Amino acid sequence: MDVVDAATRSRMMSGIRSANTKPEMIVRRYLHARGFRYRLHVRALPGSPDLVLPKYKVAVFVHGCFWHRHEGCRYATTPASNADRWKLKFDSNTARDARNASMLTAAGWRIIVVWECELKRDPEERLGSLVCEIVSRNGGNSLQSSEYQIQTYC
Repeated sequence: MDVVDAATRSRMMSGIRSANTKPEMIVRRYLHARGFRYRLHVRALPGSPDLVLPKYKVAVFVHGCFWHRHEGCRYATTPASNADRWKLKFDSNTARDARNASMLTAAGWRIIVVWECELKRDPEERLGSLVCEIVSRNGGNSLQSSEYQIQTYC
C-alpha cells in the first residue's frame, strides 16, 4: 500500500526527469573536461541516446538502475504496491531498450551504457573506463583534436 494518495504520487512521479539527470550531468562534465564533444538527446536516433559522439559513432545511455532494471543491482527494486503494473512498466522499458540497442547496432553505432550505481560506487573508475571504451575501439591510446590532446591509459 502506498503511503501517499494517488494525486500526490502522480505529482511526485511527474517530477522525475528523463534528461539532464544528476548521473547524466556527471558523465557530461567528465567527458567535456577531457575534450570530448558530443550531442545531447539526438531524437533522430532510436532511443534518443543521452550523449552521442558522432566522431566515434558512439551512443551513450546513462541508465537509472530502477527504471531500466539493472540486473543484480540493489537499486532495481520493485515497489510493493501495484506490483503487476510496475512489472508491465519495467518489462516495457527493458524491451524498448533492447529494441533501440538493436536498431542502433544495425545502423553501425556502438552503444555504451553507464549505470547510475556505477557512478555512486566509484565514479572515477567508471568514467575512466568510459573514456577507454570510447577511444579503444577507435584504434589508439591518444587522440588529437583541434584544441586538445586526450591521453588515455587503457
